[in-house]
Amino acid sequence: MGTLLLEGGAEFGGQMREPDLKALELAGGSDAPVRIIPAAAAPDHNHQRAGNNGARWFQSLGAKDVDSIPLIDRASANDEEIVRSLRDARLVYLLGGFTHYLGQTLRGSLAWLAVLDAYQNGAVISGSSAGAMVMCQYYYDPGQGHIHEGLDLVSNSLVLPHHNTFGKTWAPSLKNQVPDVTLIGIDEQTGMINDGADKWTVYGQGTVTLYTGSHSSTARRGDSFSL
Repeated sequence: MGTLLLEGGAEFGGQMREPDLKALELAGGSDAPVRIIPAAAAPDHNHQRAGNNGARWFQSLGAKDVDSIPLIDRASANDEEIVRSLRDARLVYLLGGFTHYLGQTLRGSLAWLAVLDAYQNGAVISGSSAGAMVMCQYYYDPGQGHIHEGLDLVSNSLVLPHHNTFGKTWAPSLKNQVPDVTLIGIDEQTGMINDGADKWTVYGQGTVTLYTGSHSSTARRGDSFSL
């Protein structure tokens, strides 16, 4: 089994150096194949720029084998070459953008099955903002105001990205809609990595806030917690 990294947003501007370096280390170091999925940025035709930014960012961290793959819709999510590339990856990174589009693009696709194969074989699966949201059992689509089934790498959870800016404003309503689900508020410039079976550690500048029922708790850089 591999490792998961959930990030709160503001990726690739030098803001996520600490969690991304840790992810690259866990993936095997500078020679690890890094594959970036830019699908969440496709609806506003920003996927190529965003994907290239991601590739340059990981190269700046020392990664030698980085590629932003052209997975932007359901057709490409079932492309054999893309599937093969993801299955061989050691670090898969889901960009932020349009959450529901990303979730619907990946759900049930051959590409996502390949990501799960890589994860089972020890790869690191990472996501920032929308990318982190779809990795959980549930995600909130702010465009429609609906809660949807996610890709369920993190059970009984729902991420509130950009928690220190706007994400925290979602919490009161979502606590009422899914009272038995743990809401995970992740600040920008912040990530959480599951270093053990159910042990998560905070990396980066901000905090992670957990909402469980009527209670909330906050974890800071270096703190560990369970979900």
